[in-house]
Amino acid sequence: MQEPESGEQLLTNPSANGNGAAVVALSTRPPSPPDVGPAQAGPGPGPGPVAPGPMQPAPVPCPTCGTGGSAMPPSYVYALGRIEPRFPRISVEKEFAQATGRAETANLTDRQALQRVLQKNRYLVRQMCWVMTVAGLETYIVAPRDPADSQLLVETLRPNPRPGDVDLVVGMRGPIASPDMCNGLVVPIVVFEQIYSFDRDSLIASIPRPRPETVPAERFTEAAGEMFDRLMMMVDNAGATDEHRALNYLAVRYPAIYGAVAEAHGRNVSLTAVDCRLSPVSGVRKIVEVIVSFTHRTTDVVEKQFMRVDVTEQFPFLVTKMSPYFVWM
Repeated sequence: MQEPESGEQLLTNPSANGNGAAVVALSTRPPSPPDVGPAQAGPGPGPGPVAPGPMQPAPVPCPTCGTGGSAMPPSYVYALGRIEPRFPRISVEKEFAQATGRAETANLTDRQALQRVLQKNRYLVRQMCWVMTVAGLETYIVAPRDPADSQLLVETLRPNPRPGDVDLVVGMRGPIASPDMCNGLVVPIVVFEQIYSFDRDSLIASIPRPRPETVPAERFTEAAGEMFDRLMMMVDNAGATDEHRALNYLAVRYPAIYGAVAEAHGRNVSLTAVDCRLSPVSGVRKIVEVIVSFTHRTTDVVEKQFMRVDVTEQFPFLVTKMSPYFVWM
């Protein structure tokens, strides 16, 4: 009997090659002329069934990736609102109650006791859920990028809170919180780099006054307070879009806008509109134009001024100071 060729031996032992593709290639060779008797006639040996490999799971789409696997641009937040602590689970609430029982809280209000207990027990600060409300609506859950910045959260607790208290959060917007993170609250998470806590009156008092002969001090305070309140009451200003980030930056960082409104009131002119748009001069950077419109109360003549703010990165900055705005026809 003629010895089988080496190719026929590989066919009967497909595991020696390690993959099925080579086995199929060998099976296409023409068979050797048979020289056996009738008793041995029949089809030659073929490759046995190949066991299927383990099923690979379907690829999960990346929520933070764009087409082609490229990362989406980061979403920055520059928001004005109020930050309040909440108990995410009943176990944290019970632990806080035990810590309060060990603390000296006599003659303190509930708010003052809360502040003292969290100052003395930093581990509770990390366990609490810190919710930011904008215009009275629960908007974000805030968390520090650096655990050492948890002290900034404690500073948002005023011993004697007032309606004019404001917290400014500068950070990056992350995913939506899971329901078990903050007692069922499902809102975006903001990982903050900085928090500024102040009140409306102290902000107005820190604004440089224009010349006394132009605007009396008491008139300036009233005009600036009204301007700040109108900015805070703008609809849907969660500080997440480029336009709202630019507007919030000007509200807390650019005092000239308050001086312009106060001087306009002295000329019998009202602030009638604040518009934001992407600047035509934007190139590789995002430049937002904030246009304020003033209307004379007697003649209805409209005059406009504008500012440019760069919002490309996490910290906005001023590009163009307040200047007259003209539209060329």
